[in-house]
Amino acid sequence: MANKAVFCIVKTDAQATKVVDDLKSAGFSNNDISALFPDKKGTRDFAHEQKTKAPEGAATGASAGGLLGGTLGWLAGIGALAIPGVGPLIAAGPIMGLLSGAAVGAATGGLTGALVGYGIPELEAKQYEGKVKGGNILLSVHTDDGDEVSRAKEIFKRNNAEDISYTGESSVPRAARA
Repeated sequence: MANKAVFCIVKTDAQATKVVDDLKSAGFSNNDISALFPDKKGTRDFAHEQKTKAPEGAATGASAGGLLGGTLGWLAGIGALAIPGVGPLIAAGPIMGLLSGAAVGAATGGLTGALVGYGIPELEAKQYEGKVKGGNILLSVHTDDGDEVSRAKEIFKRNNAEDISYTGESSVPRAARA
């Protein structure tokens, strides 16, 4: 896994699909792209537990992949999770491993704690958590160099993504600056 990542928020499944298609066309691997979004369709009863359900999440990965279909189903490591204070989520890509680990235990701050552990400043992590809880989709792509960072940011901007940030920057998402 690369040391740095570029993150953004998109509002719809169609927008997420377009971003992932563009990242794929630009040469990013399915192992480098992550998506995290609320599970609106299928694992409500699974997610009522107030702790991480990583083993069950891995078992439901196939059904989550079926819900995603096509492009988003191409991403690695799809599964369902329940995160305290956030609720049922579907995650794909490297973020799945991060979220299914100890970082999201009830005492460690849920999604915000996991994102801070990922290298996102706490203020941005809290804003991302709020946006995901509100029904938006968090996308990220791991990068190895400045060229990949630039390409990822350009793809996010071209697809009208919001709150674009890079783990190597100490910036606040645009929404927080307004």
